[in-house]
Amino acid sequence: MAQIFITGTDTGVGKTWFTSHLVEAWRAEGKNAAALKPIATGDREDVQLLWTASGHALSLDEINPVHFRMPAAPLLAARAENRKIDFFELNRSISELALRFSHLAVEGVGGWRVPLAENYEVRDWARDLGLPVVVVALDRLGMLNHTLLTVENVRATGLRCSGVVVNPGPEGAGSPDLDLARRDRVVLLETLLDLPVFELERGGHTAREIALQLGSE
Repeated sequence: MAQIFITGTDTGVGKTWFTSHLVEAWRAEGKNAAALKPIATGDREDVQLLWTASGHALSLDEINPVHFRMPAAPLLAARAENRKIDFFELNRSISELALRFSHLAVEGVGGWRVPLAENYEVRDWARDLGLPVVVVALDRLGMLNHTLLTVENVRATGLRCSGVVVNPGPEGAGSPDLDLARRDRVVLLETLLDLPVFELERGGHTAREIALQLGSE
């Protein structure tokens, strides 16, 4: 059974993009796979993408049981609606759904330290779930620093980081970082972190290649 928690170095770095590709690749390999985005704010376009990637095996509300209308950090979005997240119930539902699939990807919300409730962040939630973590980073100026800080904090939380996925972003959107090419940055991250670092597509790893490695977790 492969279960992973997918986080990002920031919001908008491609977590859902990668998660949907990963689950589609798992399913193409014949795995009984699905994705969850248990907490979402703003619209539910990401939830729709994961619903499609999961082959409609779950309802939208099963994929995303907690939704707030305001596109903001869940703590602020919940305050705007005078609501609180019941993490005991949420985590119980995730555990129950996990029993139905051999491969499950749980996507976080925003970045690794986004506040979800009073004194409770994404990292605390991931620690309570106890799943190995995959970090998604967008290839842009500052990617090395943001990725190193995120992985360092994942490890400090006591969780295992299974790897980093570098999202090249739209064609031509990458920015030079210390005058290194993207491939050089990927190799440097692998050396500094002693972790698998995948460059998704654009001359890098395919979703299938990543799925096969992460599927053995």
